[in-house]
Amino acid sequence: MAGSALFGFGDDNIHAVAAFLAAAAALYLLLAEQLSYRRKKGPLPGPPLVAPFFGSLGSLIRDPTAYWDGLAARARESEQGLAADYFLGTFVVFIRDTELIHRVLGNVRADAFQFIGHAFGKKLFGEHNLIYKVGEEHRELRRRIAPNFTQRALSKYAAIQQRVILAHLRAWLDRKDQSPFPIRDPCRDMNLETSQTAFVGPYLSDEARERFARDYDLLNAGLTAAPVDLPGFAFRRAKRAVARLARTLTECARQSKARMRAGGEPECLVDYWMQDSVKEIDEEVGGHLFDFLYAAQDASTSSLCWAVAILDAHPDVLARVRAEVAAVWSADSAHRPITAEQMAELRYTHAVAREVVRYRPPATMVPHIAKQSFRLTEWYTVPKGATVFPSLLESSFQGFRDPEAFDPDRFFSESRREDVSCNRNFLPFGVGAHQCVGQRYALNHLVLFIALFVSVMNFTRYKTKGCDDFVYIPTIAPKDGCAVYLHQRCAKLPSF
Repeated sequence: MAGSALFGFGDDNIHAVAAFLAAAAALYLLLAEQLSYRRKKGPLPGPPLVAPFFGSLGSLIRDPTAYWDGLAARARESEQGLAADYFLGTFVVFIRDTELIHRVLGNVRADAFQFIGHAFGKKLFGEHNLIYKVGEEHRELRRRIAPNFTQRALSKYAAIQQRVILAHLRAWLDRKDQSPFPIRDPCRDMNLETSQTAFVGPYLSDEARERFARDYDLLNAGLTAAPVDLPGFAFRRAKRAVARLARTLTECARQSKARMRAGGEPECLVDYWMQDSVKEIDEEVGGHLFDFLYAAQDASTSSLCWAVAILDAHPDVLARVRAEVAAVWSADSAHRPITAEQMAELRYTHAVAREVVRYRPPATMVPHIAKQSFRLTEWYTVPKGATVFPSLLESSFQGFRDPEAFDPDRFFSESRREDVSCNRNFLPFGVGAHQCVGQRYALNHLVLFIALFVSVMNFTRYKTKGCDDFVYIPTIAPKDGCAVYLHQRCAKLPSF
């Protein structure tokens, strides 16, 4: 202490200098952060300054719908199709222009963009998840998956899907409570059982199904929680749930492989896979089965809810669907599911399903990371490390005739054929190397649900202010969970 005083520095002065240096360092880091953001933003519309590290995170958490709508409006008003932002230390580029979206989705490779699905997906799902594979490894995996989605396999799944859907519709009608019934959570339960049965069928015990459902709830909670990987936090519980789900599905793959080697007939998706590839590694198949279940779950739930809400709002469309279904299949006299041949005749119902996913694409955005700097336009280069958000929702409202209207005839009328003329704008299932491999399964599921639901149910939407506003959980759904009044429409429910 005495030595310090000799040089004119007492403890108070030392503390003052330390505080000054700390403040100077903080100011430097703050200035460097702002300059880095401004440099990366370049000519893009976006906030001129951002909050340190957190950026716009508060706005995103408070009201995700308003946040993404604001970015879309910024990109639209600038006529550049792009907008910039910043949160959690990450520079963000929002893309609404369809052609620029194709530029991103068509360049998923090691030296361009990597699909991430979720900002912290690698921590949850692991490095070897299907969505993170690129190049030859990814192409080879998709080739091995192809036997799971042949017409024969899809027909087998369709019968399973209908049995599960009808069982759940029957339970909905058996409710004693006659108050409005929000169908989102029941749809999710139905989809989980459908996916489990169609994908791993006889290999899941009742106990495993219940455990599976609990773990899936933990996963969903983790997807919308802060990525704190510590005991007691939702994110850590989600990570552990994913590991348990993958182990369960690995055991299903092992049992299926043994059964197929013994000459058994395929009963579910994993059987078709094992029949064609008995040399597959069980752990890898278990992980990929989890990918399928995850992909099939919340996206499908979103589409089923929007289908019900939209059909209630468009009685003319509902009447046409009911008439088309009744012409090939009767709920009152049905003793077997709708066949593949009958499904092929439901052309208008298929058009309705396609319009539902155009009008309300479940995954509104597909985030990617720029692995290297990428020249997106002649005047803008996406910087390395940026997260880009191509908006499938925004693309769905470009190009089409009167895109704000729900109009299945755009996909049904031979004279319009917007499915051809606006093909590049129809992106609910993505495009390029990572286009959804199970899109035919997903559309079939939506068509079958619509056909069965409108045949056996009379339904009326319980409408409240803002009930059809978007909520992100994590796919979009009606704010009220799509609450409806339900009554049995047919004299007797089908039994098969």
